[in-house]
Amino acid sequence: MRVKKQRRHRKIVRFYTACYGLRQPYKVLCDVNFVHHLVVNRITPADKALSNILGAPVMLFTTKCAISELKKQDLRHVPSHSQALEAAESLITARCDHERAMSADDCIMDIIGQNNPEHFFVATQQADLREKILKIPGVPAIYALRTALFLESPSAAQRQFVKTSEEQRLHVTDLEYKMLTKGTKNMSTSHQEKDCSDEDGFGDQNLEVQAVAKKHTARKGLGVKDKVQFKRKKAKGPNPLSCKKKKTLKNPDLHSVQERKDGDATLRSRKKRNRSRKGKRPVEADG
Repeated sequence: MRVKKQRRHRKIVRFYTACYGLRQPYKVLCDVNFVHHLVVNRITPADKALSNILGAPVMLFTTKCAISELKKQDLRHVPSHSQALEAAESLITARCDHERAMSADDCIMDIIGQNNPEHFFVATQQADLREKILKIPGVPAIYALRTALFLESPSAAQRQFVKTSEEQRLHVTDLEYKMLTKGTKNMSTSHQEKDCSDEDGFGDQNLEVQAVAKKHTARKGLGVKDKVQFKRKKAKGPNPLSCKKKKTLKNPDLHSVQERKDGDATLRSRKKRNRSRKGKRPVEADG
């Protein structure tokens, strides 16, 4: 049962937050009879009990007119009454500009007004007041039964108000329709002006095209190129990073001496070959 109750309360709170813009911490405007019921049934602390129902932190409010009504009852000898008065005075007082004290019900209805600008949850034990509150869009009602607190489900009037407001958002208003028609007329006139200007300048454009074509033909006859021809990419040398580095010799003097010796040896071998070739003469054949 508790799970179903919490799920139902969560769904109701989500409806009011999504459709009417109620935000955390939620403001709860408490009637004095609701405060008295909390004290009698020992539902304390009250802010914690209400936050468990709404699933978020709450701020408890009351009005000066409600406190004055509780004082007029003059039941100071009753302990629950005096405790309820102390608890009501400890709450935050909502602003009401009433010079003379009104009844608590009238004061609450006056603060809520026609659209609940302060986004109050109203907590009261009076069924008549709850019926009046639920007719106003965006006003949730809370009541208590013994030691349990309950959140009233949204009324049919509140749900219908949400549907009508959504339909109004979807449809175009008269002012928006007039603005759209003006914009379309301006667009059509601008397109017509552009078409006329294009027709007037069509002959000039043809002349320009013909002149450019003549220039191209003259250049072709002279052998002049209009555009620069792209050069073909030639094969480049090897990548220096991929080549092996040359080995550096530790003693370059020894290397030079060795090269000289090798050079002298090659010259000597060449001279010997030449001498041998000169010494050997071909034998003449006898006639």
